[in-house]
Amino acid sequence: QVQLVESGGGLVQPGGSLRLSCAASGSIFGIYTMGWYRQAPGKQRELVAVITSTGSTNYAESVKGRFTISEDNAKNTVYLQMNSLKPEDTAVYYCNARKQQATVTYIYWGQGTQVTVSS
Repeated sequence: QVQLVESGGGLVQPGGSLRLSCAASGSIFGIYTMGWYRQAPGKQRELVAVITSTGSTNYAESVKGRFTISEDNAKNTVYLQMNSLKPEDTAVYYCNARKQQATVTYIYWGQGTQVTVSS
């Protein structure tokens, strides 16, 4: 099992910044991607950013140039630096990890952290 604990959400004004953290623990060997998804009220959960075990990254078009995903392997932690935040970024942000064990892929989710962008 893998446990993911997010932190760093909150209320911020438009144009502001926040940094989300996701600490992974447990049976983390075999994790090959970690990422952030978000879900706004009445909408489907969507990918925000992902980072692979080789350091490759991918972003949703809506956040490119504003958000940066990074990792600290020594701390088993992934970060999402969010700059120039917009009201449409308001959502619950979920950390995600994908782990390969033999031929099976396991997907883990954190509990979510609320990000609200409002004046």
